[in-house]
Amino acid sequence: MSTRQPLIVITGPTASGKTARAVEVARAIGGEIISADSRQLYRGMDLGTGKDLEEYGDVPYHLIDICPAGYKYNLFEYLRDFQVVYDDISRRGKQAILCGGTGMYVESVIKGIQLPPVPEDAELRARLRGKPLDELAAMLSTMKTLRNNSDIDTPARAIRAIEIATYYHEHPHLKALTEPHPLADAVVVGVNIDRESRRRRISKRLDDRLSAGMVDEVRRLIGEGVAPDDLIYYGLEYKFITRHVLGELTWQQMHDQLEIAIHQFAKRQMTWFRGMERRGTPIHWLEWDMPRDEFVDSVLTLAGHRL
Repeated sequence: MSTRQPLIVITGPTASGKTARAVEVARAIGGEIISADSRQLYRGMDLGTGKDLEEYGDVPYHLIDICPAGYKYNLFEYLRDFQVVYDDISRRGKQAILCGGTGMYVESVIKGIQLPPVPEDAELRARLRGKPLDELAAMLSTMKTLRNNSDIDTPARAIRAIEIATYYHEHPHLKALTEPHPLADAVVVGVNIDRESRRRRISKRLDDRLSAGMVDEVRRLIGEGVAPDDLIYYGLEYKFITRHVLGELTWQQMHDQLEIAIHQFAKRQMTWFRGMERRGTPIHWLEWDMPRDEFVDSVLTLAGHRL
């Protein structure tokens, strides 16, 4: 019989301070952190993804810096890699703490979603190549419920989503694997931050990272051979800064458009979390500015830990 501890999840919108909170909890119980951030996976993409690795100190962390910049990691790979890390942490008798703001990763882990590998369909890709994004999105909407825009951010993503949906339709026995098998006793904690504090922290963090050399980071990545289109694919900081480096935006245009986009992103994150609650995942919201000991005690009480 497995003796693994219930998974502790600490999530919340960007700039809520969730990483620091997860580190505090991990340090209190000798836990290890598994990242649930879809962009911190990439090596060399540090300032733009807000890795802030110094925050971890001596706390072990996983699923950060595991892919080269320019690679297009996906949910199937994340769920596969999460399971390997989670099983290893549990085997060693340690507490796993999932921390990050990529709602699709967090919710898929909690619900125990499994995604069988789907091979490329060259014939289908050739047939869809060149079609406009709105046509691809309409096609995909007849095949699955679109809960967010991640599948239709770009034509390439939409074609891959159609490829996956088509494969499952042609192999109906695999569909059962994609149905939820929720993790038993997972405890989900959300770091709650009011809108004005969140906006203020986002704006300050953006200015701090630009001062720290975020534009130079993008120039370095391009200089190392990462295609500008691949950086734009990652969105937010990499989209707008790359367009600035390419001469498409002035520095001020880049700054202002990026700031707006990050605020909008934070709102979309909160919309996802509210959707998770509607879909049956309880989230225990704790205030972002709670005293450290109070926050840690609250999380450990929710998780049934005894120090």
